[in-house]
Amino acid sequence: MNAPLALPALDEIRAHEDEMVAIRRQIHANPELAYEEFATADLVAERLQRWGYEVHRGLGGTGVVGTLRAGTSERRIGLRADMDALPIEETSGKPWASQVFGKMHACGHDGHTAMLLSAARHLAATRNFDGILHLVFQPAEEGLAGARKMLEDGFLDLFPCDAMFGMHNMPGLAAGQFAAVPGYAMASGDTCIIHVRGTGGHGAMPHHAADSVVAASAIVMALQTIVSRNVNPLHTGIISVGAFIAGDAPNVIPGVAELRLTVRAFRPDVRDLLEKRITEIAQTQAAVFGATADVDYIRRYPVLNNHPGETAFCQQLIRDWLGDDGLKADAEPVSASEDFAFFLERVPGCYVNIGNGIGSQGGCMVHNAGYDFNDAVLSTGATYWVKLAQAWLAPTDGA
Repeated sequence: MNAPLALPALDEIRAHEDEMVAIRRQIHANPELAYEEFATADLVAERLQRWGYEVHRGLGGTGVVGTLRAGTSERRIGLRADMDALPIEETSGKPWASQVFGKMHACGHDGHTAMLLSAARHLAATRNFDGILHLVFQPAEEGLAGARKMLEDGFLDLFPCDAMFGMHNMPGLAAGQFAAVPGYAMASGDTCIIHVRGTGGHGAMPHHAADSVVAASAIVMALQTIVSRNVNPLHTGIISVGAFIAGDAPNVIPGVAELRLTVRAFRPDVRDLLEKRITEIAQTQAAVFGATADVDYIRRYPVLNNHPGETAFCQQLIRDWLGDDGLKADAEPVSASEDFAFFLERVPGCYVNIGNGIGSQGGCMVHNAGYDFNDAVLSTGATYWVKLAQAWLAPTDGA
């Protein structure tokens, strides 16, 4: 195996790096979609049991939680990795590329799982902490809210946590460098489906129809005014029409047109405003053209809110370990969404990014058919998990 470029990491983590890279590539070659992560969950559970963790399975369908206790403290911490792949046909050409048609790890969840497993092995071998450690291997992050499902299945009742932490790789950020944005760090992610219902007719006699295409087109254009004229310019809102579906013949005015939107915001109040104005504009614009609009606004992922104390803790830990250059000083919020936000609505914590590399080193962005996780950052990410667990659960005075 080609050894990845060495980045800062504990020697003990580096010692089993080849094994963890092999695990990462095994998962990458055998991707599983949301709520289908059976083989991945089997692999995770087997390793955790081998290393001495109490293993619980089934939360969220395929979720795995490994619990390890050391010392006498009742303090509890949760570390989370996601396991699911995406419905994309891989084009990376790597020897470990996906062997499953139409599925690939295009977001690095294979690397996230391997990093947390690497940390799990070291933490079990050393037990250099005082408290209760819950390692959470979550299904279905990619749009199907596996975090919410685990919570609905009683995750926090079974595994109470005083704080929870997550991590994601980021192409375009220097390999092994970290970013930790306090406050609203990732946008909410909602879907809106609008059905514009008019009256179909012959394309040569439009006066006998109520044109759903014209009405829907007016809606598309009017939607662009919401962010520019209703949202505070110092805040952020995003409304993108990703699909406009209507008709299939050039001489037929279709009776129904469908719009599919993605809607993003960095503040809960802006999220509420966008939903309200989209509904109002769709219905009133349709009425202008003698049509109606049915608006199905689907709230998917909430705004990800990094809590100030926990974020400052992570930032200082990274600076103490890697120096000021190890933490991107001017990191900005990301307009993508992440279902770790559901955990952070219930428990304080922080979600950080680890650099996957810049240019050819980091490859293309996530959700791209040519993407691959950078194995060079695996041991660095695992070391972060170890240092975070040991620092958060450090023995207190008098322990």
